[in-house]
Amino acid sequence: MESSVLAFATDLLDEGPDTFFGNLTDRAGVGGVTLASVYHEARDVFPHNPRRVIQYLEPGAAYFRPDPARWQGRRLAPVPSTAIGDRDPFAEAAAEARRRGLKLHAWTVFCHNDRLGFAHPDCAPANAFGDRHRTELCPAHPEVREYARTLVAELARYGVDAIRAESLHFHGLRHGYHHERYFEELGPAAEALLGICFCTHCRTAAADTGVPADDVAEAVRTELRRRLADETAAAEPAALDELAGGSLAAYVDASSATVTSLAADLSEEARRHGMRLSFMDGGGPGKGWLSGIDLPALAKAADRIETFGYAKTPEAVREKIAAFALHGVRPQDMAVILRPMASDCDGPENLAAKITVLRELGVPEVEFYNYGLMRLSSLDRIGAALAT
Repeated sequence: MESSVLAFATDLLDEGPDTFFGNLTDRAGVGGVTLASVYHEARDVFPHNPRRVIQYLEPGAAYFRPDPARWQGRRLAPVPSTAIGDRDPFAEAAAEARRRGLKLHAWTVFCHNDRLGFAHPDCAPANAFGDRHRTELCPAHPEVREYARTLVAELARYGVDAIRAESLHFHGLRHGYHHERYFEELGPAAEALLGICFCTHCRTAAADTGVPADDVAEAVRTELRRRLADETAAAEPAALDELAGGSLAAYVDASSATVTSLAADLSEEARRHGMRLSFMDGGGPGKGWLSGIDLPALAKAADRIETFGYAKTPEAVREKIAAFALHGVRPQDMAVILRPMASDCDGPENLAAKITVLRELGVPEVEFYNYGLMRLSSLDRIGAALAT
């Protein structure tokens, strides 16, 4: 079983390569590092960072040095984080990983890019009223798809083994923005409907499959106005697959085809450069329909389906993998992320038991979240668990 730890480039820069890679090999005992290449805005607490305890990550920032020639004339292009200065953490990590015999993976957030969404709102998803979700990029937009494909090719020059593709899909209303406010209860149906993209490109993709996209948008607007106006209506259950005479379900299915085709394109691009692509589905089976996640189709399009094995017991981890199997994703085609911290594990034996479950099921890759966000004792817990 392959193993790696997810980490931020600032971990490498703040600690220096000897400490950073020494902790990965000597304490955690893993065979690789999964370094964030493009990441979203965040505020985090770093328990063992020598320079800071609280750190803000910039909106939609890149943690490598893009090749200007590759992005010339593009509106959507990665913007290096100010935190890396004139350095190239990916080049440094690649050199050190090669020297130590470790694999380097690029943890890449594709469509949750608040910097690019605010700079180019026409590339962001639009709800049925035309309001743009500016913390995201729409997977159906041609420029977004070209940006994602070029990003994969760009990262190949660092000798990356695999692209860990996070946020390669649509997002719901509550995916996240600071000071996000809902003073009236919207209800799950209204929240779901407000998260569906009705931009020109999504409507065209649906219309190309025979879906009356404009009629669906009108039906969604009417239903939303009814629920937004009346708190009793907001609480009503809804069979969304029956809305607009079943056309809403067909519309969402078209968005799933959009996501699957993008994952297939990027997987092909990755393979062309000798890399693999893992599609991250953190929500798990039964939760991604409105995000365009069709697990059986994506299992064929991507090299791996990666998910969170966040749970307190080995039995719960086993159940998560079994749920994916019921949705057409074999354990041998998965990668699973575990948390070694006390929130999930009460000791190395607990973590070792979860790893044993993954091995028994045939899962070929395990990753651990997240280097800078855990105590050093949690890195030791990984090493003890992997050695068991």
